[in-house]
Amino acid sequence: MIRILFLLLILTSCAVNRTAPLGFNEQDVNKIINTLASDDFRGRAIFTEGIEKAANFIADEFKQAGLQPLESSDGKGFRQSFEAIQIRPSQCEVLIDGKALQEDSWIVISDQAGLSWNTDPTVVVTSIDRGEDFRQKYREILKRKENTLIVVDENFTKEFNYLRQYAGNGRILIDEGQINKTSFVFVLGKQKPKSFRVNYSGTVEKKELTNIVGVLPGKSKPTEYVVFSGHYDHLGIVKAVGQDSIANGADDDASGVTAVISLANVFSKMNSNERTLIFVAFTAEESGGFGSQYFSKQIDPAQVIAMVNIEMIGKDSKFGPNSMYITGFEKSDLGKILQDNVKNTGFSFHPDPYPEQQLFYRSDNATLAALGVPAHTVSTVQIDKDMYYHTVHDEVKTLDIKNINSSIKAIALGTRSIVEGKDTPTRIEPLQN
Repeated sequence: MIRILFLLLILTSCAVNRTAPLGFNEQDVNKIINTLASDDFRGRAIFTEGIEKAANFIADEFKQAGLQPLESSDGKGFRQSFEAIQIRPSQCEVLIDGKALQEDSWIVISDQAGLSWNTDPTVVVTSIDRGEDFRQKYREILKRKENTLIVVDENFTKEFNYLRQYAGNGRILIDEGQINKTSFVFVLGKQKPKSFRVNYSGTVEKKELTNIVGVLPGKSKPTEYVVFSGHYDHLGIVKAVGQDSIANGADDDASGVTAVISLANVFSKMNSNERTLIFVAFTAEESGGFGSQYFSKQIDPAQVIAMVNIEMIGKDSKFGPNSMYITGFEKSDLGKILQDNVKNTGFSFHPDPYPEQQLFYRSDNATLAALGVPAHTVSTVQIDKDMYYHTVHDEVKTLDIKNINSSIKAIALGTRSIVEGKDTPTRIEPLQN
């Protein structure tokens, strides 16, 4: 009986050790996420003082974790900066059937410095009608080659307002060759107009965007990379709800960046990474994934063994506590490796339960995944139910810090065999151009 009890004690101790990797500090998690999601950072919108404060904070955390800058940083330390072109409306007037629309009832998506439509026969008029799939119809419309006026049924007011937030910083381009000659004007309404007029002018500016990148060099396989990432930008200042106008982005995605920083500390202290680990806080995810797009061009995708992108882990998943889901689970065996490594720990990884949301290509894993890298996003957000997503209510007080802690431990344990060079996930089938 004593021998059995002793054996059980050993097994229990092993389970605890496996779920609590060396160097993990739960108090640090509280500090990091409260700092990133504080009002002082003003919601971390791109091109603002708030996101610069966040960038400096993350860089300092990477330095304290013992990371090194990426070799291609050109003396900028942990900052991977690049030029972007911002095209924003400076003046706009939209009239439908002779009536001027309020500013919150139209959206202009255009790379042009000016538009002048006056019931122009070359402008296609279409609609997104009640009962249609808003997201799918929106994507189809943006593939058009003709200037288009789109009447959005008022039943989609919530989706329309999300689109307005997304378009709030105007069009962002990181390559002048991306300039699109086609323009789109979305208006809230009930029926297609008999007449319309759009007078629009935009300002074009060159500005700087910055990823924060830190590296932990590998011991025996330094040219094989494992990437851990999350995005640190959010929406910034939005339409006020009561006295609050700051979209703090605590879950989206201060929780993910907190995990990236925590994992940097974990693996740095474990000092057992045979492969090189790259930790990235991406910019401009909310504006179109431009930070991850730029990063993907600075690295050879053939050298990236795996990418674990971390997005919104601040609340229990659909599968309950101590669980996460993996987008694109079936596209490689990364998820199976993570599952095997957390076996008997009480934690579990699952396939994405929201295939209709098409989450796999909606986050910063998408660019490298399209190039064949086993790049997946891990998350816990119940995206179909989360009432705080992209609102001023996404604050630390709405999160379950225990869920963040257990998720970080599970990612550290789940990826350990990949980090140590023992497992290599299968590649994803690259997207065809």
